[in-house]
Parts: sequence; structure tokens; C-alpha cells
Amino acid sequence: MTYKPERQVVLVVDDAPENIDVLAGILSSNYRVKVALNGKKALEIASSDDAPHIILLDIMMPGMDGIDVCKRLKENPDTKGIPVVFVTAKGEMSDETQGFAVGAVDYITKPVNPQLVSARVKTHLALYYQNKHLEEVVAARTSELNSAFNKLKAASIDTILRLSRAADYKDDDTGVHVIRMSNYAAAVATQLGHDKTFIENLLWAAPMHDIGKIGIPDRILLKPGKLDKEEWEFMQRHSEMGSNILMGSDSEIIQLAEVVALTHHEKWDGSGYPRGLKGEDIPISGRITAIADVFDALTTKRPYKEPFSIEKSFAIIKEGKGKHFDPNVVDAFFAAEENILKIKKRYQDGSIIPMSPLAPN
Repeated sequence: MTYKPERQVVLVVDDAPENIDVLAGILSSNYRVKVALNGKKALEIASSDDAPHIILLDIMMPGMDGIDVCKRLKENPDTKGIPVVFVTAKGEMSDETQGFAVGAVDYITKPVNPQLVSARVKTHLALYYQNKHLEEVVAARTSELNSAFNKLKAASIDTILRLSRAADYKDDDTGVHVIRMSNYAAAVATQLGHDKTFIENLLWAAPMHDIGKIGIPDRILLKPGKLDKEEWEFMQRHSEMGSNILMGSDSEIIQLAEVVALTHHEKWDGSGYPRGLKGEDIPISGRITAIADVFDALTTKRPYKEPFSIEKSFAIIKEGKGKHFDPNVVDAFFAAEENILKIKKRYQDGSIIPMSPLAPN
């Protein structure tokens, strides 16, 4: 429940001391009354540690008038919630409309009626604390929902990563490949200027790129030598297998993973598989994942090869620009080279693997 002080503070702002005396006399028996003779002082008091709970504000004041004071109060996050009641001799409708437009909650005209002043202040303070309580309830519920959502998301991501590592386990028994290449993909997507949501979704979708390998027999997947024509054709089926496994999900991440699984072996020049897509017909998620996957494959040991050096791997990537890879993606990859190498160093083969990959800084 919102804390409610025993003596609430009312700030009375008026350039005429006699008007302040009248209002202070009406309110001082039930409230702590603070006073200000000008707008500048009113703003100082409103922003202080002992801020008022309601402000009675004159409109016609020299220098900064009440309308300007109210505007500034509402523009300040620390004071915008304080209810403002205009107390003024001006009673024209246009003045009232202007006052409500800048955030006032009520109007009291001079000469004031003591009973009316007391009733209005009491009512608006009650509404103020009711609103504060509702804000706290909403904030608490929102926090609970966010916490529950984050736990569910963490569990989902943990499951995704474990399944991805399981699919990758036969030819990478440390499971580090999916960590590295997903971070490479996120680094490239960041360099390309994609929004935070896409980058995060790709970070979690990319590990599922080879989920279809669970359907590939070990005799093909783990063969140390070159695959024959029949074996290679069967190996290529893992892209569509992965897409079929992931198909039909309501999750944005799984939907993106479906695209990644299907298209990460397509090539810019149309010579890739399984559909021979060309250029920008290949989804950007597939184009980004392709370079991340290839770079990690080049620089790590596989059943059929020893790791290549960074220099040789970079040279192969550059040679594939405009052929295997989207030229813009290649440029982004090398623009992110420092981050790419940091990721590679952080997730070395055999190192302790975190349960979720970390997006590059």
C-alpha cells in the first residue's frame, strides 16, 4: 500500500501575500502548508526532497505566470504527478481550457470559498493517492509478469540450445560450434544495422541451423573422407529436414530458425542448396548465418579436415564475396572482425560452455 504521510504538504503559489494568508488559514489545520511568491520558487519547492502533494497555483503572476509554471511541472518526470489546482480571479472559459490543456486538474476562482477549497483539496489528494496505489499495483504486476516471461524465455532458450548442441554433438562433441556461430551471426547483423529484436532472435535461431543433421546417418555425417554423389545428395537433405522439424511454430525465434535451417546453404550466385536461391531471394537471416557457419567450419577441426588458420579462412571468405556470400554481408563480417576474433577466443574448443550464448558487445 502506498505510504501516506500524516501531514500532507500543500504548496500555495501566489504573488499576493494576502491571498496566501487566506488559503493558508483555510488549510493549515489539516495540512502542512508551504508558500511561494513566484514561479521560480514554486518549481524549486516542487523539486525538493520535501515536495508538495498538491499545488494551489495562481495564474496571474509577474515574470513566470501560472500557465508556464504548470507546463514546467508537467515536463519534469519528478513533478509531473503532483496535482495542480489553479486559484485565480480569472474565470473565463478560455482560461480554464488553457489550464486543463497544460495539465491542471481543477479550478477555484477568487474570492475563495473556504468549504469549497477544503473539499477540492481533500478530493484531489484522495485521487492522487488512489492513482499512486494503482500505479504501484500495476508496476508490481508488470514486474511479476516480466519475471515470469523472462523465466519462460530463459527455459525456452536453454531448451533450444541443448537441442541444437545435441544435433551438433556427433561432429562437434563440445557443442561450442553453435555458440560461436550464433554469436558471429549476431555480430554481423549488428554491423549491418539490424534492430535489436532481429539481432536477438537471430542469436537464438542460428544455433538451430543444423538441427536436421539428426536425420543424417553416422556413416555419412562422420565419414572422414570425401562424400560420394549419393552421400552428398543425402547430406544436403538436412536443410529441409531441419525446416520440417521447425515448421509451424508460433514462436518468432522458431519461425526464424526454420528459415535459417532451410537457407543457410544457399549461395549468392545461385549455386547453393536445397532450392538454388540467388541474391536477395535468399532471406537475410540465411545469408548472415551462411558466413558465420562457414567461418566457424573453416577455423575448427571436423571429421574430414584439420582447422585452417585465421588468415586462410579470411582469404576463403573474401574469395567467396559475390559468389558464395552476399557482398554486403562479407563487408559487414570484416567490419566486425575485431568482435569476431573476440568471440572465437572466448569460446575455444573444450572450454566451459555457458548455457546460453552471449550477444557481442
